Amino acid sequence: MNSEKTVLYKLKYLLLTLVISIAGIEGYATHQRAGEITYRHIAGLTYEVTITTYTFAPSAADRCELTINWGDGQSSVLPRANGPSGQTPAGIFCEHTGENITLDIRLNIYTGVHTYAAPSTYRIWLEDPNRNLGIQNIPNSVDVPLYIETLLVINPFLGGNNSPVLLLPPIDNGCVGIPYLHNPGAFDPDGDSLSYRLVNCKGAGGLDIPGFKLPNEVDTQNPGTFNIDPLTGDIIWDSPTRQGEYNFAFLIEEWRNGVKIGYVTRDMQVNIIACNNNPPVLEVLADTCVIAGDTLRLFVRAADQDNDRITLTADGGPFRLPVSPAIFNQPEDSTGHVSETVVWPTVCAHVRNQPYQLFFKAQDNGTPVKLFDLKTTNILVIAPPVLNPQAIPLGNSMVLNWEQYTCKEAEGFRIYRRTGSSGFIPGTCQTGVPPETGYRLIAQTNDINITSYIDDNEGLGLVRGVTYCYIITSWFEDGAESIASEECCASLKKDMPVITNVSINVTSEQNGGVYIAWSKPTELDLQQTPGPFIYRLFRSAGFNNTVKQQIAEFTSLDDTTFTDSGINTRDTAWTYTIEFINDTPGNRFTIGLTPPASSVFIRTVPSDRQITISINANVPWLNQWYTIYRKNSITGVFDSIALTNRIAYTDTALLNEQEYCYRVRSTGTYGTPGYIDPLINFSQEHCDIPIDNVPPCPPLLLVEVECDVRELRFRWEDISQTCAPDISQYYLYQTGNPHKLLGTFPPSVTSFNYIPSSTIAGCFFVAASDLNGNIDTTVYSPVCTSIDDCPRYRLPNVFTPNSDGYNDLLVPFPGYTSVEKIDLKIFNRWGVVVFETSDPAIRWDGKDKNTNKPCSEGVYYYVCDVYEVVGTPENPEDRIIEKRTLTNSLHLLR
Repeated sequence: MNSEKTVLYKLKYLLLTLVISIAGIEGYATHQRAGEITYRHIAGLTYEVTITTYTFAPSAADRCELTINWGDGQSSVLPRANGPSGQTPAGIFCEHTGENITLDIRLNIYTGVHTYAAPSTYRIWLEDPNRNLGIQNIPNSVDVPLYIETLLVINPFLGGNNSPVLLLPPIDNGCVGIPYLHNPGAFDPDGDSLSYRLVNCKGAGGLDIPGFKLPNEVDTQNPGTFNIDPLTGDIIWDSPTRQGEYNFAFLIEEWRNGVKIGYVTRDMQVNIIACNNNPPVLEVLADTCVIAGDTLRLFVRAADQDNDRITLTADGGPFRLPVSPAIFNQPEDSTGHVSETVVWPTVCAHVRNQPYQLFFKAQDNGTPVKLFDLKTTNILVIAPPVLNPQAIPLGNSMVLNWEQYTCKEAEGFRIYRRTGSSGFIPGTCQTGVPPETGYRLIAQTNDINITSYIDDNEGLGLVRGVTYCYIITSWFEDGAESIASEECCASLKKDMPVITNVSINVTSEQNGGVYIAWSKPTELDLQQTPGPFIYRLFRSAGFNNTVKQQIAEFTSLDDTTFTDSGINTRDTAWTYTIEFINDTPGNRFTIGLTPPASSVFIRTVPSDRQITISINANVPWLNQWYTIYRKNSITGVFDSIALTNRIAYTDTALLNEQEYCYRVRSTGTYGTPGYIDPLINFSQEHCDIPIDNVPPCPPLLLVEVECDVRELRFRWEDISQTCAPDISQYYLYQTGNPHKLLGTFPPSVTSFNYIPSSTIAGCFFVAASDLNGNIDTTVYSPVCTSIDDCPRYRLPNVFTPNSDGYNDLLVPFPGYTSVEKIDLKIFNRWGVVVFETSDPAIRWDGKDKNTNKPCSEGVYYYVCDVYEVVGTPENPEDRIIEKRTLTNSLHLLR
């Protein structure tokens, strides 16, 4: 839409507003009841946006069109898209007049399509001038516009996204003394996670409404509670004490892979009146699961103690699915009692990581208001298990096979392994394989049609004689995983030696020693390998087994130990493997190589009064525990100080600049009979000295904005009294890439006043350095300021250019900040531009720009595009400019 057409639309909107205001306060004061903005991804960067509003049907303030602001500096006028053509209560013809869903409430839907220029985060918003008169928790509500917004995140790495759809309308009233319930019935078509939280209702410019309170805060003597469940979206006001109309707002936030990808705001109203009725009571299962392919049958019933007639309805995502949706045959209204069963024949296409929600509502026909009960049921559709897994030994590998999988929507399979059986049986609704079973994920396939896998331990081979057990699951694109398969177990034939010990005897740079032991083969095939046999022992430096050096050879099967001496065990780990050879005369060949096994090697990281020991080992058995030893400086003996199953341990309460020496003992197992158990191996000895290399904790920062002088006043915590007595300096930064240093201050200074060059918007933090020069500018909790912290740029609706020295010039209200420029056009009643400027100060003296003569008294109209600097950048080339459009009438008096 070009700029001239946009101006004409906005002028038309202003004229409509004038008509509404003339129609009287009665029509004006009872218009907007609720609203939200949702969007649907069409393709690429193109989205369809829908504004949904619920209005007082008889109001003369009815809107044929609404202006949507796309969040990229552009706006469009969207026509109403639902209902028949006809005249509004104000006598204005509309192509669509909306739909009355009750006697007093009209549903209005406005849609439009917009293509964005690039991936980014966009705040889509709407501001409408008509809230109700007399809202109990909004002061002067008739003068406060309705403001709603939705956040759209376009990120190619997260994929296309559709906003949640709100299935339950905000049309219910409440009663004094009876808990009020609401749930938006949010359904995310992409299966993303949703969370809910209350926010303040917003007014002009998207700012929090001054004096706004939550509904329960109006009656200070009997506040009660007003809460929203962050997981289900259930809003409960327990219980209203005063009659009247109340507004509240909440966000429905959307998450994918732990990243927030948008939100929708619903701003809505409830009318609380005096009643002598009791609401019906719903009974339905709260949470359940169903295996894809099974049919879910969910029984729901409601009863009313007043014996009123009950209307029972259901909605939710399962009813909106394109394939095999749920079915709920709404029963006829029944007196006192009503019941029905949801029937959902699930299929594999329904499997997803997040539960579906069903929303049930039972409403009576009581007077003076119909009361209701709401219940939410979470249904998780889970994938069936992989069937008939089998493990077949083959050489030093295991061949796994399973049946063709029934769910073709799966992406592939996950293979888990452990030594020995765990006896794990999945619980009800449990998917995947929990780590406490001892199973470890060893592979993931990406083809659902491949139903086999060869486990060769990543080319190193499996250990002979050990029982290996496997569990297989399927996985889906959104992260969902199937029920675990049954365990399948098998053992490789013990026709090879198996290493059991690689333990450091002596720690030395040149004369170190390593003890190596192995278990001899016990299941030899003497027809294929009649012997005699040879062991060849190989050694490699570090954990890499690619460059091997033979260090010993043994011709007896009973030779199963060796001490490797004269090596550097202080600075490196050592890895060993055994080649097993059939030495039959005339038929000499290698039977195989054992999987490599390394010594336990420890490293240390010193810090302030502590040392962290990290433990490394590459072994074919499972190390279950590590015992940490520290050398006693008096006795010279290594004392046990800790037992851990983790590969890192931090020894604390040490003295800086004093040396500490450590050694670690690993305790492991093959988990199979026939081997030494437990397997005990020691690391080398390693010493280190704690040092103060920890920067001071980040001070707590506070900021106050002085709007009139566009100044930021910073104050921060004096951490010299708490966590950093040796502090040397404070550093104040504005975040960026890189951060911008605003000032350096001695320990005695904990405040600073700063006037930014272009905008008050920014994020700031304070870092501190100590006497050792330790400072960290990567870990901080920034405090941020926004252009919303000051009054947004706005214009008065009257001025008097009569040269009396008061209000002679049209100027904006004071206190605004961050305005780059404006594009202001003022029109007379015939649509002729009488004044225009780009100067934010305006200073119009009331003269017509065409004639330079004073304009006559009367009502004028303006369209003002305000270009504001948002975000945090201080560099001019990095600034983000956002356009906001103001439209209103202006009274010129002399």
